Amino acid sequence: MNENIWKDKYPAGIASEIDADLYPNIQAVLTESCEKYADKPAFTNLGKTLSYAEVYQLSGDFTAWLQHNTDLQPGDRIAIQLPNVLQYPVVVFGAIRAGLVVVNTNPLYTAREMEHQFTDSGAKAIVCLANMAHLLEKVLPSTEIKTVILTEVGDFLPPVKRFVVNSVVKYIKKMVPAFHIPQAYWLNDVLKQGNKKIARNVNSESQSVAVLQYTGGTTGVAKGAMLTHRNLIANMLQARTMMASNLGEGEETIVAPLPLYHIYAFTFHCMAMMMTGNHNLLITNPRDLPSMIKDMSKWKFSGFVGLNTLFVALCNNEAFRKLDFSALKMTVSGGMALQIAAAKRWEEVTGAKICEGYGMTETSPIATVNPIENIHLGTIGIPVPSTLCKVIDDDGNELPLGEPGELCVKGPQVMKGYWHNEEATHQMLDENGWLRTGDIAIIQEDGYLRIVDRKKDMILVSGFNVYPNEIEDVLVSMPEVLQCAAIGVPSEKSGEEIKVFIVLREGMSLTQEQVIKHMRKSLTSYKVARTVEFRDELPTTNVGKVLRRELRDAELKKLAAAQG
Repeated sequence: MNENIWKDKYPAGIASEIDADLYPNIQAVLTESCEKYADKPAFTNLGKTLSYAEVYQLSGDFTAWLQHNTDLQPGDRIAIQLPNVLQYPVVVFGAIRAGLVVVNTNPLYTAREMEHQFTDSGAKAIVCLANMAHLLEKVLPSTEIKTVILTEVGDFLPPVKRFVVNSVVKYIKKMVPAFHIPQAYWLNDVLKQGNKKIARNVNSESQSVAVLQYTGGTTGVAKGAMLTHRNLIANMLQARTMMASNLGEGEETIVAPLPLYHIYAFTFHCMAMMMTGNHNLLITNPRDLPSMIKDMSKWKFSGFVGLNTLFVALCNNEAFRKLDFSALKMTVSGGMALQIAAAKRWEEVTGAKICEGYGMTETSPIATVNPIENIHLGTIGIPVPSTLCKVIDDDGNELPLGEPGELCVKGPQVMKGYWHNEEATHQMLDENGWLRTGDIAIIQEDGYLRIVDRKKDMILVSGFNVYPNEIEDVLVSMPEVLQCAAIGVPSEKSGEEIKVFIVLREGMSLTQEQVIKHMRKSLTSYKVARTVEFRDELPTTNVGKVLRRELRDAELKKLAAAQG
């Protein structure tokens, strides 16, 4: 075991251990922070700022309404399907204070994806943006959801601005398709009613599940990673410890362009930054670079949390390059591999180095990170405090330093297991608490880790996991398709993009446009292929399993040849 290799790798002042039992539950952390930083800004979006005191008051109003107006009990699941708006932290914290389990749901999901997540989790309530309500209407009869709460993008803004923003979204941009859910409540009405009642913080046990965070699986079926209060508190403390020398408490403004429903942004902005009393600038649509840059120009931001594709896009933008970066002292990258060229360009433009880390949904998510005082580009850093890493061969034997093997992680942030899926849990977690990541890594002599390959067939598009089986299941539903395979190919824009290979049934025909149109009906946009290649046959094993790696290797060779 190489566990002692990291003892002297932490910079001065950074402890190698944290106390994961420092707080009994997330409610205790929230209460402490909101009292300590009551007058400090907590979240800003679309020009409106909520202080920590306001977040606590509004989340309490939501808690009170849930407790007095529904039959939801502690442990019940509530789906939250919102982008980065002020409503998100309010309802998340309100639900947690009521003892409910948060089921983070991507607002871009199709009806098919929503139905699977809601039925698998057994969600009994949902808070949904009105933009997605037409899809929710379709799937509600197939779920256990009885309580539906809707909100519009501008609902937390002052009256005039609220009217303007919501009208533009609904009538000019036409982003709210018609729906009919007569039993739905509106969030602003819910909060007004809750304000007249008393909220009771439920004292959740540390090992009880706080969040069901869905992640793909090799079977193509999304699984709910059970993240407990202790898991998330541990990761908050680990993040705070690693940032302590660089970030103050109650004095930083951190730009939050990544979606809060994704575990990376959720833990960083709603958990770690909440614990430290810092200010999160929520960006609702990071693809709208002009609006995002305009929002950033109003603040002397000291931190930025992003990923490779966003760093590249921003550095290529002239308006971004003109921003004031004098206060920027920390940039964190995760979710997908950071390209060295992108990191160097970011430093040239902003003057700040990028600190890259590594994690998974199953590790809440942070497992390793580069200490800000000693960044090694091209590595994922060292394990965060109270975390061990090892690499193993195919037989489970631990390998020495410098040899590549499957990366395994052990620590208090490792999930409890997969929701109602013991078989998948046992495949991922051993009896000693080691989590098999599926990534091939090397532990260097200096203790820093490098990811060198991916064992699984998972595709990583702009930080989102995409599993080939899910795509292939959609493709084979087309009567013309006999056989298919999906792989990831390199992309400067998104790290990887999806390419699919199709063998048609005899006498049948399809075009790339028809395939992509079919995919868009059932899959979120980032899961839709950019390229379709039709073939007479695909490489298979002797039992007929398609060899995706062979297809991937061939694509990489073609790319290398094209580049000279």
